[in-house]
Amino acid sequence: MGPSNLLTAFLIFSLLALSSTHENGGFALGDADAQEDLENRAYIDDQEDYEEYRSRPSDAGLFYRRRLQRVQQRHRKLLGDSPQSAGSLSGARIFNVINYGADPSGVLDSADAITQAVNAAFSEQKGSELLPGINNLGGVVLDLAGGIYNISSPIRFPPGGGNVLVQRGTLRASPGFPGDGYIIELVSPESKRLDRMAMADSNKAAAPKNVGIYYEDITFRDVVFDGSFIGGGLLVVDSARTRIDDCFFIHFGTDGMLVEGGHETYVASTFVGQYLTIGGDPRERNFSGIGIDLASNDNALTDVVIFSAGKGVVLRGQANMITGVHCYNKATGFGGVGIDVKLPGNSATRIDNSYLDYTGIVLEDPTQVHVTNCFFLGDGNILLKSIKGEISGLTIVNNMFVGSHTNVPIVTLDQSNVPFTSVDQVVIDQNNVNGMMLKSTVGKKTVSGNGTKWSADFSNLLVFPRHIKHLQYSFLVRGRTFPKHAVTEVKDNVVVVEADKPVDAIVTVSVDQNLMQGEKSDYY
Repeated sequence: MGPSNLLTAFLIFSLLALSSTHENGGFALGDADAQEDLENRAYIDDQEDYEEYRSRPSDAGLFYRRRLQRVQQRHRKLLGDSPQSAGSLSGARIFNVINYGADPSGVLDSADAITQAVNAAFSEQKGSELLPGINNLGGVVLDLAGGIYNISSPIRFPPGGGNVLVQRGTLRASPGFPGDGYIIELVSPESKRLDRMAMADSNKAAAPKNVGIYYEDITFRDVVFDGSFIGGGLLVVDSARTRIDDCFFIHFGTDGMLVEGGHETYVASTFVGQYLTIGGDPRERNFSGIGIDLASNDNALTDVVIFSAGKGVVLRGQANMITGVHCYNKATGFGGVGIDVKLPGNSATRIDNSYLDYTGIVLEDPTQVHVTNCFFLGDGNILLKSIKGEISGLTIVNNMFVGSHTNVPIVTLDQSNVPFTSVDQVVIDQNNVNGMMLKSTVGKKTVSGNGTKWSADFSNLLVFPRHIKHLQYSFLVRGRTFPKHAVTEVKDNVVVVEADKPVDAIVTVSVDQNLMQGEKSDYY
């Protein structure tokens, strides 16, 4: 390129930059004199740069870097160095919290600065493509820029916004952070928060109801939520289609994540733990809090690890799906629970392909609950807890259980409140065990001997103590005598078959405890 052409290119480059800045609101005050002065300064700079380039053409790389720095400085000058303008430079709509005064070194408190960046992002654009009352913010990005930020108060998102991405950084609660607060809170003043005491009482539990939806399509990606053992990580209330991807929740005092109401919060490829550990931690007895608490409907956890907490996952809503979740939060022997399915009588939950590592699953009066293809290690098992004595539509099949060879049952009952009296559509079958006691709702036994009475005892196999609903038996006589025979008693999971004369016989009995809906059984 010739000298005259090169100078022309420099001038065009600078004028385009100035024009772009002007179009993006750089001269909001309409100061024509300031604009003319800066354009003259740009012309002089361009000539100086050009002369320097001619004298040292071998330093082209240094020259171009200097040119870029000068153009960037002009942008900042024209924009008045305002955080709002810096956030939306050239229409990029990427809001870097450092531009708002946040300290990425974690020395100074950044709560106010990050809140200012959030408010600026939520006021950037108004669209109508999302749910009524939710502004489409066009995919604005709140960028934490890889920093570690101390915050003394929760970062609360204003209601009515959607299509937002929060990414790349660490938010850490500092001393003075409220114990009932969360690092980030998506909650509207119009939302009706759930009563935590009532939520903990299964007798008062009810399916969450949405008062309204105040957020939509909010995404958190590559963010570390550090509660400093004071508050919680993330609070999501009355929000639709929220995504938490590749995030890390640590050191929470209450919950890693709490979702109340709303619809479709999807958590994927995320790690949650109160203490940083890889298992076998001497502090495990003291693990507390809840990793993920979903008091909401239609949510999904996929490829999530809960590595330390009192309870790994608590489900208080309907139609939630757990897939590929690994819980080693707190061992059952220390009082921990891996997955706690509440909302008795109305749960409608699917747990699939998950790993319960020295911890287990608690199902309270489960209704339409599937536990399939899971792996239970270290005597981890499934506890059916009676609240009103009702179970309906429960399927526990195709799971693997490995234990300590101390005869811990793979499924146990807690009937301390009331016994289970209404049990239908329950299938617990086709599970395999190593070092634990197999339990099932289906059984088959063969007894043989010479006599008139044969007893098939299923009490060590069947889940429910007095709930045989169907039975069949076969009677094979070894010899030519064929007596009259019949089932004479079914009691306490023992089936008795008798004959009218002594014979050498093989008696095989098959039973199940699966009463179909509307079906009645005279067995007990």
